[in-house]
Amino acid sequence: MPDPIIRTEHLSRYFGAVKAVNDLTLEVPPGIIFGFLGPNGAGKTTTINLLLGLIKPTQGHASVLGFDVVRQANEIRSHCGVLLEFSGLYERMSAEDNLDLYGRINNVSAAERRTRTQQLLEHLNLWERRKDRVLAWSRGMKQKLAIARALFHHPQVIFLDEPTAGLDPVSAAELQKDLAKLAAYEGATVFLNTHNLMEAENLCAHVGIIKAGRLIAVGNPEDLRNRNMSTKVEIVGRGFTKSMVDLMCKLPEVAKVDFDPNRIEIELREEESRNAPLVSLVVQNGGEVEDIKRGKSSLEEVFLTLMKEERP
Repeated sequence: MPDPIIRTEHLSRYFGAVKAVNDLTLEVPPGIIFGFLGPNGAGKTTTINLLLGLIKPTQGHASVLGFDVVRQANEIRSHCGVLLEFSGLYERMSAEDNLDLYGRINNVSAAERRTRTQQLLEHLNLWERRKDRVLAWSRGMKQKLAIARALFHHPQVIFLDEPTAGLDPVSAAELQKDLAKLAAYEGATVFLNTHNLMEAENLCAHVGIIKAGRLIAVGNPEDLRNRNMSTKVEIVGRGFTKSMVDLMCKLPEVAKVDFDPNRIEIELREEESRNAPLVSLVVQNGGEVEDIKRGKSSLEEVFLTLMKEERP
């Protein structure tokens, strides 16, 4: 196993009585997109600020690329790309001028700046608009440019804080695809803050879930789905009634049932539970079955369960 590229040990940051990050111990392996999931106010942004050395921990330790976040913060920031809440783009400048300026600040040669600008803008389908002033661009295009800027100096780690927040669904999906493509091409480690569970499920090889400053779960999405220890069965048809559902709820293998006249969604206690008794009950009580779908809980369902069960 390669050494973790990001490591925290009992990392905490308090603001008076508020424990924004509370005893966080976490390891992120290199070369993956790591999703840091949690509701607004959970401590995600504070964690990124700690890892970048922008604020100091109240207690505990952390390192990025082997650099200590307190003693070697400048080294961390020079090796990382960052997109926080505000893009920091100069909107009266063109896209290529924004990237050229950032490259000069990071001591990238003129030849490399030209090559890198074309490379990134082509990957993000922005090359034909490179001469446009950013002011006229959509929010989705601006976010793409901000990600290109974060990647411009070939960082080993990229921190992204809610990069698709505020985008319409089509723009968000497009940006997610571009991010996955770029992360694979660049070979960088991405630390992605998000509360978008579909985004995390689509992009992330590994995720951590934080609530009120505390890490409550960590693993790959499949592991977390398996932790829920339940399987969903959806029965589609006609003639489903409350009395039928009441009988179904009495079966020992059934944990929960939601229904309407044309659909029954059943949460089973064990993955090995069979469909046959459920279908038989429906048919014997006058229901008509057209289709049966079976699958494990989604990451979103696991997340919502953890939010309800775990106390901060």
